[in-house]
This record gives sequence, structure tokens and C-alpha cells, in this order.
Amino acid sequence: MLTLSPAAARALHLAAQGLLTPPRRKATKADVLDTIRRMAQLQIDTIHVVARSPYLVLFSRLGDFAPQWLDEHLAEARLFEYWSHEACFLPIEQFGLMRYKMLDPSGMGWKYAAEWHEQNRAEIERMLARIRDEGPVRSADFIREDGAKGNGWWDRKPEKKHLEVLFTTGDLMVSERRNFQRIYDVRERVLPGWDDARDLPPRDAVLPALLDYTCRALGIVRADWVADYYRLPRRSYRAELERLADAGELIPVEIADWKEPAYVHRSLEALLPAAAADTLRSTVTTLLSPFDPVVWDRRRASTLFGFDYTIECYTPAHKRRYGYFCLPVLHRGRLIGRVDAKAHRALGTFELKTVHVEPGVRFGTGLAADVAKAVKRLAAWHGTPEVTVAHAPAELVKALSGA
Repeated sequence: MLTLSPAAARALHLAAQGLLTPPRRKATKADVLDTIRRMAQLQIDTIHVVARSPYLVLFSRLGDFAPQWLDEHLAEARLFEYWSHEACFLPIEQFGLMRYKMLDPSGMGWKYAAEWHEQNRAEIERMLARIRDEGPVRSADFIREDGAKGNGWWDRKPEKKHLEVLFTTGDLMVSERRNFQRIYDVRERVLPGWDDARDLPPRDAVLPALLDYTCRALGIVRADWVADYYRLPRRSYRAELERLADAGELIPVEIADWKEPAYVHRSLEALLPAAAADTLRSTVTTLLSPFDPVVWDRRRASTLFGFDYTIECYTPAHKRRYGYFCLPVLHRGRLIGRVDAKAHRALGTFELKTVHVEPGVRFGTGLAADVAKAVKRLAAWHGTPEVTVAHAPAELVKALSGA
């Protein structure tokens, strides 16, 4: 059995994720879809102190690209939205795999408001009939009868909850987004060619397909990493991985210092000689979204990169260690720090509030130059080309100033 170093394991993972080498040409609309297919899914989040997460994840891999391309792929039904890792954009070929959850959402926990559905079934059915007759709607099209503003997610107008129920059951789909707001329409108009009786895959084909997507997207996988990617039931998937290895879909490897068996997806087989020789290296320096697949599983990020990452935007301010929306910094195969950043679009400035450097990382001139270039590229893409710095290593400040 092949033995690989932890650095080689990281490189294989980054290769699978499209982060091994910088883009060699200007991105196209087709590249956006290819990149999402490579990751298998693209998590959605609405926070926009910098670019919203889906666009930032794509920028980390593609460089400068037109954000509307993502919106167009959704509107053209090459992508669809549903619950997978969390709320995600998924390639349309995965619709059948998600359809079983729509047909029976009872096991989806908080993502399906079963009690609300039961208590408001008649009203929800009337809403569905209205959309079927009158056309697509937004949540914003409905006004609270009491005229009051909601006080947060716990105080949403009933129509919004109705829409979310119908989305989870698959009666409604997101036909497009305008200014990142969901536009809901009935499934038969969004996917007119779909027929459950004809197109639904066999139920026993769903888990193997999701496992293949997971292993391909991760590149290198352990049994304890499998469940998180698609939020599968938390259990050991070692038997399934061993069967995939026996079938030639996965290649068993040993990783120095890891106690768990590891497997490399067959799509990366051509990279294994370089990985075994420890010459496979990522040459990418970029900033990642907090919802990037590379870091969204805290345990996996800790094992692969020695990087302890928690998203702190949902943490009370006085309990945060690093900042509201810290962007992990990927530099040549390592996660070397995190940046608390904010794009001030009206001012044209990109603010680095604090740059936190990981323990043991020496922020020399070479590292500073690479990170400065990555920050400037990101700032320019935001339309905020002037970079301001509050707290950062001196070498980075110098590199950003061009001194």
C-alpha cells in the first residue's frame, strides 16, 4: 500500500477542490458550472460584508469572473437549490438524488417545519394554487397584515414559512434569484421535463452516488469525513469505502501520523506518483470563504491542515476570538492565517481589520508578497481597489503599500 505524507494528502485534497494551481486563463461562464460540479455543491449564505459566500468560493478557484454567471446557471436550470450540506446550489443532475428527501422530508429536522405544515395545510395549498395560476413570487411580495416588521428569523411572516415548506417538499423550486432574493415557482415550470415515475433513480442508488460525489470532491477521504459533506446520517462509512476500493473506485493509502485508513479517489490516480515522491505541491495563494468546502468540516480541516476554524458570525461579539467574518488564508498548501475583512463598496475600499497569523508561521517577505497579491486581486474584483489595514504583520503592510 502506498504511504503518503500529510503534505501530499493536503495537495491531493486541494487538487480535487480546484486549488492546486492558479487559473491559467480568464474564466468563462462554463467554468463556473464546471467548478461547482468539481465541488459537487456550493453552499449558500447571505452575509455580504465581503462578496456573498457562493461568489467568493468561485473567485478563490477561478479568479476574476462575472458573478451573474452563477445567477444565470440557476435561471437556466443547470443548477438548482436544495438542502444538501446546508442550503446549496447543486448541479441539476443531482436533482433525482435530492428528490427522495422532497417526497418524504420527515427526517430533515428543523429544515422541514412539519408541525407548521400540518397546522396550515389548507392555507399552504391555496398559496401553491395561486403560484401555479398566477406565476412566480418572492417572499417580499407578501406584506404582514399587522404592518409590523419582523424581529428576526423567529418572527417571520407566515407566507415566508409557507414558501419554505413548499420548497422543502419540492412543490416549489427557486427559479432564479434577483438581488440574491429567491424567486419561487412551481416545480413543473422550473423542470418541465421531470417525471417522478420515469426519472427517479432507484432508492438504493442514492447513497452510492452521494458517496462517489463526496469522495471525488474531497479527493482523499476517511470514513469519519464522509457524513458531513452531504449531511448523511452520522455513522461509520468504512464498509462502504472498502467496497468502493474493492471495485477500483478508491485507492487505499496510508498517511503518516494518521490512525484512520485513507482512500484516494480514482480520478486523482495520475497524481499519485508525484504525491508519493512528495513533489505534488499547491501553488495557490488565495482567501477562502468561511463556507468553503475546504474548511466547512472543522474536524477535517484540523486533521488535514492543523487549522482550528470556527465560523464566528453567529457567535456573540464578546465571545469572538478572531472576528465576525474571517477569511482563511490558503498559501501553497497550508492555511497560514485568517483575515477579518470588510468591503466598503460605496467608498471603494477593502478593509483588513485584523490579519491573524497561525502559530509557527513566519511572515517573511515572500509570504507577505503572495498574500498581498491575493488581497489586491480580491479587492479589485469587489470593486474596492483601495486596501486599508488596521492590524497586520509589518511585512504584509509593507507589501500592500508597494514599498
